[in-house]
Amino acid sequence: MENNNFYFRDSCRMCASNNLEKAMSLTPTPPGNDFLTKNELGRKENLYPLDLYFCSDCFHIQLGHVVDPKILYQKNYTYVSGTSSHFVSHLAQYSEEMIGRFNLKPDSMVIDIGSNDGTCLSFFKSHGMRVLGIDPAAEVVEIANKNHIHTINDFFSYELSISLQEQYGSVDFITSHNACAHIDNLIDIVKGVEYLLKADGVFVLEVGYFVDVYNNTWFDTIYHEHVDFHTVAPFEKLFSRVGMELIRVERISPQGGSIRIMAQKIGGKFNRDNTVDSLIENEKKLDLNKLLTLVSYEKKINIVKVNLQKLLSKLKDEGKTIAGFGAPTKATTLMNHFGINESILDYIVDENPLKQGLYTPISHIPIFPSSQIYEKKPDFVLILAWNFADQIINNHLKYAKEIGSFILPMPEPQIVNLEK
Repeated sequence: MENNNFYFRDSCRMCASNNLEKAMSLTPTPPGNDFLTKNELGRKENLYPLDLYFCSDCFHIQLGHVVDPKILYQKNYTYVSGTSSHFVSHLAQYSEEMIGRFNLKPDSMVIDIGSNDGTCLSFFKSHGMRVLGIDPAAEVVEIANKNHIHTINDFFSYELSISLQEQYGSVDFITSHNACAHIDNLIDIVKGVEYLLKADGVFVLEVGYFVDVYNNTWFDTIYHEHVDFHTVAPFEKLFSRVGMELIRVERISPQGGSIRIMAQKIGGKFNRDNTVDSLIENEKKLDLNKLLTLVSYEKKINIVKVNLQKLLSKLKDEGKTIAGFGAPTKATTLMNHFGINESILDYIVDENPLKQGLYTPISHIPIFPSSQIYEKKPDFVLILAWNFADQIINNHLKYAKEIGSFILPMPEPQIVNLEK
């Protein structure tokens, strides 16, 4: 694992404390999105540590080792928002709610940090608003610009916010979806946000919620792109460092359980409601302010590992064929930590055309379009994209009723039996 592509972070991203303690370790992996072409199958794959650390001062949970973001986001980045109809619907509903809640008007200026293919901004633009996306992944930025969503191919930063302010003026609304958990220098991001916002502007970000990860044993959301695993309490310290404050937090369902954090400049026009304190109190009841809780969590993960290995091994011993459904980033963590490789899965299917024809990291399992489950007729399909399990099953009822059965890996491995 020795190379110059990663480093160890010894301070908390939220409060800058050095009181960090290791909580758990998962199997080292390559970047979860580092799929290989057929010609690349012989190349060396770099493995990076997946160790979680706990801040004793603000109770934040973060990855200890940080992989160079240029490796993670500017090489073969294959996640595209628009390929998930479920997430597109979420973003459409989100835009309507935010426009109403914060009284955004036509000609309001909206910026999206980590804007991907511009799907979110397209809904604000349809209401006559001026929009600007910022994203470091060149391939998806090209898609956004082709769709007439003006997008800058760059990493958002305080330095960039200065030039953006000069060019576009102060901004009414800044948003970010599942990007702030990916950023090492988070204080620089919120400093840039504070600089760009109007006095009555609002910043709304959505990130995965560690409470859901903890309660449901969704450990595979721990991968190199996710350097932070968020709870509400640490956000208070983060925003206060740049003169901002929390006003509301909502629990939402996309991406396997998330929170929507709403913040403004201190003294802004919106009042803080009771959602912030209510969720912080719930986090305390779960003992997520204690290191020992995370140490015990690792043991819980290993129980799921043993149970899933037993189930899959039993099916293989019976001569059953098993495919995987979905090749999300988190599948790299799940497969490698649970020892699910080419001896278990014959192939994986995925709806994203950018992943089809590629091979998974380490195990080199081929990825095909979802039509393959009807052509090859596997006995079982393990749903690796478990956060979209309901949608996958509903879209492929023909498979479940006529051909085989789906398997859910978590929170407890189970075969989904529908009437044939």
